[in-house]
Amino acid sequence: MRSTLSATVVVCAVTLVAPTVATAAPPGPTVATGGSSVGVERISVATDEGYGAASITPDGRSIVFTSLKNGPAQGGNAVYVRDRQAGQTRTEPLSEGWTPAISGDGRQVAANAPRQGMTAERIQQHSLDLGLLPVACGRCNQPSLSADGRHLAFGLLLHPPLNRHVVVADRNGGSETIAVLNTSAPARPSISGDGRHVAYQDLAYRTEGVYLWDRTTGTTSGPLEGPSTSASLVQLSDDGNKVVYLSGSDTYVHDVASGHAQRVANVQGVAIDPTGRYLLYTPSGTGGPSLVLRDLQTGADETVSDQPATAEVDSVSAGGREVVFQSAADGIVPGDTNGTSDVFVRRFS
Repeated sequence: MRSTLSATVVVCAVTLVAPTVATAAPPGPTVATGGSSVGVERISVATDEGYGAASITPDGRSIVFTSLKNGPAQGGNAVYVRDRQAGQTRTEPLSEGWTPAISGDGRQVAANAPRQGMTAERIQQHSLDLGLLPVACGRCNQPSLSADGRHLAFGLLLHPPLNRHVVVADRNGGSETIAVLNTSAPARPSISGDGRHVAYQDLAYRTEGVYLWDRTTGTTSGPLEGPSTSASLVQLSDDGNKVVYLSGSDTYVHDVASGHAQRVANVQGVAIDPTGRYLLYTPSGTGGPSLVLRDLQTGADETVSDQPATAEVDSVSAGGREVVFQSAADGIVPGDTNGTSDVFVRRFS
């Protein structure tokens, strides 16, 4: 029942923005140096393993990503952070990572991993200043960090019963359950940079939708897409002003202040930049580029990759300057012929 969330229903107006063809030619395959050149830079510099999920900090300096081979401790996906300014890659002391999150300052990383025996998931958080931080969580996943790393949002599955809880933990002590969902489906929580807002999805029967929690008021609004349709969450922008969700074959960008949603037809949204202006999406159909960056104000598109590629949330830096993505295609940068998945960043300005 929707009433279990104590949610205020918001019916938002919708503005249709017709999709434009991604006509902008991608920058040439030049290797960026220190993140300053227009073009493409390979972040995963080793060549003997494949690489998976990646996220970038708002300033574009640090990128967290995972490997696809045994990690440093218990085996599994190792977690790395690439400091593009320093030109160095550090290995995070996490036992394993699947969906890594990074704080805005690049100094804290959180990732979820299975417990021993693959019986449940857990979350680990590491700080360069404080070391490994305790996260009292079993059967939890999909971490999302605030800009300073103080607040960590995640989904927690209680069994029995199979209820998904959305929890926000405070590094300074304590945690708060902001929603109890009558489903075991992922909640995909996404926290704003200041830790004030958390967006999440509820995929339970009769309560499907995207919701937004406000720490200041202690209230939850939603479903943002209105009571007569259903949606799934993509991401909350770092400034907390835009919520991206999928409904039907379209992507919507909900403006928190006005309650209006901008419709981007026939595309699948992947991520949004911290300012809420630039949307990374996958076009419908099999032809054309695999990833495109749209300026939601002007409607202009830039091709991120014209070869098969994927990306995660938090993959666009502020102002749409850089996009981090994964691809197994060879030749994206000169000399990349290892035939396995690598992590790249494309810089537009």
